[in-house]
Amino acid sequence: MNHIAEEYVKLVLAVGRHDSDYVDAYHGPDAWREQIDRDVPTLEAIQQATDRTREKLAAMPVPPAGDEMLRFLFLQRQLESLSARVALLRGTTMTFDEESLALYDAVAPVFPESHFQRTLDDLNSLLPGKGPVEDRYLAFKNHFIIQKDDLDSVFGTAIGECRTRTKKYIHLPASENFSVEYVTGKPWSGYNWFKGNYTSLIQVNTDLPIYIDRAIDLAAHEGYPGHHVYNALLEQVMLKEKGWLEFSVYALFSPQSLIAEGTANYGIEVVFSKEDRITFERDILFKLAKLDEAETNRYYKVHEVIGKLSYAGNEAARGFLNGTMTRPQAVEWLIQYSLMSRDRAEQRIAFFEKYRSYVINYNVGQDMVKAYIEQTRGAGTDHDKRWAEFALLISSPRLPSQLK
Repeated sequence: MNHIAEEYVKLVLAVGRHDSDYVDAYHGPDAWREQIDRDVPTLEAIQQATDRTREKLAAMPVPPAGDEMLRFLFLQRQLESLSARVALLRGTTMTFDEESLALYDAVAPVFPESHFQRTLDDLNSLLPGKGPVEDRYLAFKNHFIIQKDDLDSVFGTAIGECRTRTKKYIHLPASENFSVEYVTGKPWSGYNWFKGNYTSLIQVNTDLPIYIDRAIDLAAHEGYPGHHVYNALLEQVMLKEKGWLEFSVYALFSPQSLIAEGTANYGIEVVFSKEDRITFERDILFKLAKLDEAETNRYYKVHEVIGKLSYAGNEAARGFLNGTMTRPQAVEWLIQYSLMSRDRAEQRIAFFEKYRSYVINYNVGQDMVKAYIEQTRGAGTDHDKRWAEFALLISSPRLPSQLK
């Protein structure tokens, strides 16, 4: 199996020479990357080599159970996804749903406009003032912007609290660490760049206003118990302890990303219950950001309702990428049903253009992970069991289709 894993890693590196976003992290042998860099194979050659590797894996007996079976199935599905990515790079066209299934092993549900309109109607009683809901929402949110001078102290405090809480339940390598950098000109709001040796660089985009709820969201999603912890545990458990070479590389456009994004988003509510979060933000983060903590409860009532609009972004991406929505129509949809400012909606369209169906990994992934841990694994409201199941999931080679 290690020979197949080595071939897989080199194939991912080769695709990365044609798609600069494909290799999200690599901490394997330098010689493998240098070999690919010296002699970059064509996309056709990569496709042929992928087919041969898949045939070799298919000829092997499937392990009957346990970690070896999970590893076999993981490599099988990751190779299928890699093949689909190569096909797309070579000009194959797929619908939004065909692409997400081929790359991420999942398809997002479809919701009509009426579904989102009902949520907008619910906001009427929560938002002050009169006029269109989208205008009142943006006006309300503008009272909760973290000023740039306060960003570092607010984020640093949020990250520290998420780290302390996570370490009570997950044993992390002693040397794990990461740094935070504030950037501009990106199509995303935050990004974790895993560097290997249990270290990460977390970048926060300051192009647009950053609201107070993003402090814990980003601290948990990008850091603890999200991407940083996920990558550190895979490196420790899968690569260094088990010697599974496939975990020396992370192919961004693959089923692994649905698990990564889904656990990172679900991790926000694992590390903070709703009540704990409100208390911590009101008593600490709101004061650091010099915001009116008296509005904390209403802010999170609104925030909870807004969460129900998450799938509106998927519908915009589906329509835009399938060609059933023009760019201006997709922007207007995001303004109306995701309650985004025009600048934020334009930024989101740029994300669709760059990452395409990747958007499903956040909400579909979160819902699949939540259902798996709380229902399939029986964690429910058992706080300790939920942490244990979460830790197990992020340190094993699971696939999205295995969460159903």
